[in-house]
Formats: sequence, structure tokens, C-alpha cells
Amino acid sequence: MSQAEHEWLAQAVRRVEADPRAIHLLFPQAERRGGPDARGALLRALRGDSAVISAVISDLYVRGDSGERLAILSALPDLDAGPEAVGLVEDALRTNDTRLVAAALGPYGSAWLDDHSFRQGVLKCVFMGIPLASVAGLERRFDAELARMLSDYAAELRAAGRPVPHDVMERI
Repeated sequence: MSQAEHEWLAQAVRRVEADPRAIHLLFPQAERRGGPDARGALLRALRGDSAVISAVISDLYVRGDSGERLAILSALPDLDAGPEAVGLVEDALRTNDTRLVAAALGPYGSAWLDDHSFRQGVLKCVFMGIPLASVAGLERRFDAELARMLSDYAAELRAAGRPVPHDVMERI
């Protein structure tokens, strides 16, 4: 990180700590002015109760580009967002952006998604070629229904003469 990036980020963090609404102005320019980890630092600087933090994060996510959304999803485990931010994870799982889908099934998504949504997210990873090793908490959340879903998918692939991904074969 350059000296200019370091100075910008330090000032930006202080502004967000003093006034969480300042993040709306700073977040879009954070990576360009403060370096690749600046967005996460600004998010971690948010203070207040989980409802306030969740509202700010949701607004940033809705208005953000893919890079901003990825930063938010990646930072969720470090924030005091509570279960209120699970809608952002569900939104990311509806995209076709492999980076967002993989981030959605990180530690926050693994902790807060309901069983059905988690299973569907895992299956979407398989469809999109995202390695199952990137799914946080998969071993803990793996159940008979997910095993059945993966087995059914593997059978469909075999019937179509297509190869079954190795990480699926390991789990069925």
C-alpha cells in the first residue's frame, strides 16, 4: 500500500467511525483511492447496532457494482450484521457471477442460510464449476438431503454421458 493510499484509508476509516453515513460517499472510491483491502476496512469501521449496520450494508450492496458486492459478502463474517444480511447472500446466489456465488457460501452464508437455501447454493456451485472446497461449513451442514440432491445430479450427468465433477464424487 502506498503512503497516499494509507493516508486516504486512515482518514476514511475515521470518517466512517464518526459518521456511518459517510461510507456511502467513500465506499465507491475506496479501492481506487485506498487499495484492494479498503472496502473491507471501511465496512469494519461501521459502528452501531446490527439493524443500523445491516441497513447501511444493504443499501451499499443494492447500489454497488460486482466488486463492491463481493467486498460486502466477503466482509460479512467480520461485521455485526446479524441474520438481517442473509437477504444479500440469497441475492448473490441468484446471480451468475461465480465470485459472488462463492462468496455467498462463505462463513456468513454457511452460518445464516436456512437448510434449503444452503443446499440450493451448494448445487449451484456444482452447476457453475465452483469447487465445493470453497463452501464454508460444508462438512458441518452436509446432510442426507444434500447427498441425495448431489447423487441425483450425478445420475443426470452420467445419463447424458457427461463427467461427474470429482468433488461431487467424493461426497456421494
